[in-house]
Amino acid sequence: MALKLTGKNDVRELVREKYGAAALTVLEGKGAACCAHSGARMGGGNAGGGSELCCGGDTITGGLYDDVEAASIPEAALLASLGCGNPTALAALNAGEIVLDLGSGGGIDVLLSAKRVGPTGFAYGLDMTDEMLALAEKNKAEAGVKNVAFLKGHIEEIPLPSSSIDVIISNCVINLSGDKDAVLREAFRVLKPGGRFAVSDVVVEGTLPPAVRADMEAYVGCVAGALETSDYLARLSAAGFTEASIEPTRRYTFADLEATTCCSAEVSALSADEKGALDGRVMGAFIRASKPKV
Repeated sequence: MALKLTGKNDVRELVREKYGAAALTVLEGKGAACCAHSGARMGGGNAGGGSELCCGGDTITGGLYDDVEAASIPEAALLASLGCGNPTALAALNAGEIVLDLGSGGGIDVLLSAKRVGPTGFAYGLDMTDEMLALAEKNKAEAGVKNVAFLKGHIEEIPLPSSSIDVIISNCVINLSGDKDAVLREAFRVLKPGGRFAVSDVVVEGTLPPAVRADMEAYVGCVAGALETSDYLARLSAAGFTEASIEPTRRYTFADLEATTCCSAEVSALSADEKGALDGRVMGAFIRASKPKV
């Protein structure tokens, strides 16, 4: 029987446990990171991150980075990628900008951002998981990148000064937070006036069955914590952001969702009609917003 969401700290600790285990898989040379619980199989890596046998495939995490990007960073950074998009490719980063990646994991998007902003710019990565931070530091050293720093902390309490960041990116992490309003408020605080919020995330059009929302494995798999699109836009506005928009980048079928949640009993018990109704409702998306200049 799946665990139930009982509080923000429970969500945080489960995410820490699962993503810590994923990082150790890569650090120990056992293949690509996986969202799975300990009973799931893990296989070899591929160019897009994810694992061929991980939770039934890599439909959500695979194929996000092109061959040029993949060749420019350490393989371990790719193997540790559990994102749902490629925010660095969509954020239009400029030379000299300061970038912050919320939930930076093994550092793939931080390293790519550092290359895009160049030596006059800087890229921070923020993560709460010791194993992911260790992997990120290893990847930084291997890449030989100097304009990068990885910070330990929570995305709900960003350890950086107000008005210090030009662009905030994130890759399928904000949906994992048990306090998304705090994340958005903190993102707004640390951005400079005129700064940009440019994140990839999983969002929902319409509603999800209670079984999916309640399933903890689904939460770690980036499904149960996803906000509905209009709710996401409203929360961005409440935090102070303007010019908010959501652009779908990938729509998932129910088969994709089952793979991501590792086929929990509650989700598998949904009727055929309930499963069919979920096709295309959950999607990877690129969310943009701005902090007013004044």
